Amino acid sequence: MGNSPRGLVKPLLTRLIGGLLLISALLFIPAGTLWYWQGWLYLCVLFFPVLFVLVYLVRQDPDLLARRMRLREKEAEQKRIITLSSGVFLACIILPGLDFRFGWSQVPVWLVFAADIMVFAGYLIFFLTLRENSFASRIIEVENGQQVISTGPYAQVRHPMYSGVLLMFLFTPLALGSFVALIMFPPLLLTIVMRIRNEEDVLTRDLPGYAAYCTKTRYRLVPGVW
Repeated sequence: MGNSPRGLVKPLLTRLIGGLLLISALLFIPAGTLWYWQGWLYLCVLFFPVLFVLVYLVRQDPDLLARRMRLREKEAEQKRIITLSSGVFLACIILPGLDFRFGWSQVPVWLVFAADIMVFAGYLIFFLTLRENSFASRIIEVENGQQVISTGPYAQVRHPMYSGVLLMFLFTPLALGSFVALIMFPPLLLTIVMRIRNEEDVLTRDLPGYAAYCTKTRYRLVPGVW
């Protein structure tokens, strides 16, 4: 693709700052206060690794970074799934703040810190997937020259990026101090399963060798489960 690292910096910073402001608003406005320490800790656990990964990609794989910045899905079914998953994501972030404001549930401090560690572990899986697969676009597509990746985390499951995302969002409510927000995990899991099923249809149709890879690597999301 030949993307210039310098040309990616400005849109990248715009999205990073915009994302930070958006997540902050979704956390602290429902909480009704800035004295929401779980929210501040979560922002640090989330955005410092993101910043590291973005710097890494600018230097090592700007083409992948450009792919990750594309947002317009080509598949009609994926567009519907993205709309649904966006609503679920908003609820996952907003509910803990409301829980903090109204005191619906209390998560022990030790569990908050343990959950943040698991959120970080989920993002680490996400990063290892990006490092292994330079064609890991944000949207569902098959590009010229793309090959099936079966090494690294792809040797364990067919969609390790979603495995990392699943781990992050399973523990996000606890990291934000809320048991109540765990009710959003089943809908989130459903949207991920829907996305994977449609993605595999596209990859089987358009990516040579993917069907054979599926017979070799049995599990899609969680080893030994599915």
